[in-house]
Amino acid sequence: MPESRPKSPSRSRAGATPVYSLYGEEGQAPALDGLHLESIAERSRLHNWEIQPHRHGALVQLLLIERGRVVVRMDEDERELRAPALVWVPALAVHGFRFAPETEGLVVTLDQGRLRDLLDHLPDLLESLAEPRLVPLERGATVTRALFAVGHGLREDYAGAAAWRGPALDHAVALLATQAARFGAAEPATHAAGEGRALQHLARYREQVERHYRRQPPVAELAAPLGITPTQLNRLCRRHLHCSALAVLHQRVLLEAKRELGYTNLMVRQIADGLGFADPAYFTRFFLKHTGRAPTDWREHGGGR
Repeated sequence: MPESRPKSPSRSRAGATPVYSLYGEEGQAPALDGLHLESIAERSRLHNWEIQPHRHGALVQLLLIERGRVVVRMDEDERELRAPALVWVPALAVHGFRFAPETEGLVVTLDQGRLRDLLDHLPDLLESLAEPRLVPLERGATVTRALFAVGHGLREDYAGAAAWRGPALDHAVALLATQAARFGAAEPATHAAGEGRALQHLARYREQVERHYRRQPPVAELAAPLGITPTQLNRLCRRHLHCSALAVLHQRVLLEAKRELGYTNLMVRQIADGLGFADPAYFTRFFLKHTGRAPTDWREHGGGR
């Protein structure tokens, strides 16, 4: 959902999906840097309760839906959620919303850097939050009541000026993010000594992939800043992600290809060039291998819709 008083959406290439960046509100206290709260109605009512597909370059969002219903578009997935529900939107995920009129709830928008500062000591939790969450909640359940109580308290502190406001905001955001990560996550395994370091390597590898996937550099180049060899990186990826390090890179390239085919009017050759393919035919073979469909066919038939 676009932030309050957003800048004009930035587009790296003509026809690309809008990418919004957080607009710093003049005069706000440092405690609010990188954090914005608003009700679902505040923005959605202005757009006839529909937010068109877009993405955030370095922001994450949490929606707590207290009353009403919403159809959520998240990359290839489209799902209807009825209140109470939770939606977690990681950075760069293409997302859009169609709310039923008068839907009530809260939207928390957070700079990814601030989230990392809050949870940097929990790399596996941060890794979990790289995935979207569309979660129906059980009405009246303890966890549901607790989530909305934290959300209401966060909004009061955000709008107020009580003592220790900054730590209170950080505490509430960390609680909400942690709870979002728990939904759909596997039970944590008992980690041997050094397992936390392995997860940190994987989190940093994903960051390297995110920065450089459009060039499709060799795995050795991506592994170098981590201080480990490509063989070690592959071993970690296969153990924790059940695929090779190269497959992680290819999955990110494929996800971006699907986003641009589904949400932009860029030509296939433009998409191929922007994703590091010297030859559009090679891009077509790559896409066909991973999806079973050619890019033009995938686009014409609505992809995963």
